[in-house]
Amino acid sequence: MSLPTLRQLQYLKLLAEHGSFGRAADAAHVTQPTLSSGVQELEKILGAPVVDRARSGMILTAVGQAALERAIVILNEADELVQAARNAGQPLTGRFRLGVIPTVAPFLLPKALPLLRARFPKLRLFLREDLTHRLLAALKAGQLDAALIALPYDMAGLAHAHVSDDELLAALPGNHPLAHEKEAPPSALENDDLILLEDGHCLRDHALAACGLKPPKATGEEEAFAATSLPTLVQMVGSGLGVSFIPAMAVAAGLTDAAGVAVLPLKGEHPNREIVVAWRAGSSRAPEGRLLAETLRGA
Repeated sequence: MSLPTLRQLQYLKLLAEHGSFGRAADAAHVTQPTLSSGVQELEKILGAPVVDRARSGMILTAVGQAALERAIVILNEADELVQAARNAGQPLTGRFRLGVIPTVAPFLLPKALPLLRARFPKLRLFLREDLTHRLLAALKAGQLDAALIALPYDMAGLAHAHVSDDELLAALPGNHPLAHEKEAPPSALENDDLILLEDGHCLRDHALAACGLKPPKATGEEEAFAATSLPTLVQMVGSGLGVSFIPAMAVAAGLTDAAGVAVLPLKGEHPNREIVVAWRAGSSRAPEGRLLAETLRGA
């Protein structure tokens, strides 16, 4: 029985990503007839069409979609086989693609990167900053080797190693009645305008869940305030637009130093998020993920 080649599976993956034979052929650095012939051979082996061809482009058939899901796993495993062989006995050497969420990257990486460079001089680290759901999708698709994210989050199909616990703190305008208190009761913040990061940032959900608060709702025709980044959020609080929650690592990095913001621990059980390095469950890069987490703990 004939089996598909890795090249044929790669052609299928590129077709799904680019949506046309021409663009997929360009990405594969082959001619369009070569790619088309490879896809036809794959269809002969599978005994069914994998794409529906039309003037407007192409779409995967049900067989093609099922084949694509398995092809991604096979291609990931093949890539990891090569990387593991090249790096045998030399962890964290060569290419390593790391995703990092934006509420961690600017505060941890400036300290961590010099440590990584000193400890692993042969490491070629490629960084991608993005929201958690997109990083994990890229991780599962084999586009990343690991991701530096914050928990709690749905980790189905993934494994992870602990880096640190990051306490969530209350951020208030400097003239707020609670600004000079030692702690801020979460319930007291419900009467203020609560400013959070926009939907998609896991820190938004972490803060609300940890403090037992509901997301702010729009009143009338006005929309509730939301910030696109932590620096913007801090400036909004400092301008007196409302109150918020920020991670301790951002405060330690000096984010609030010149913003006219008072930072207080939250009264009661101090809420926190867990920073971890995540990788695909069963990946051969698991030892490197753990080693990376260990190094980041030192930062």
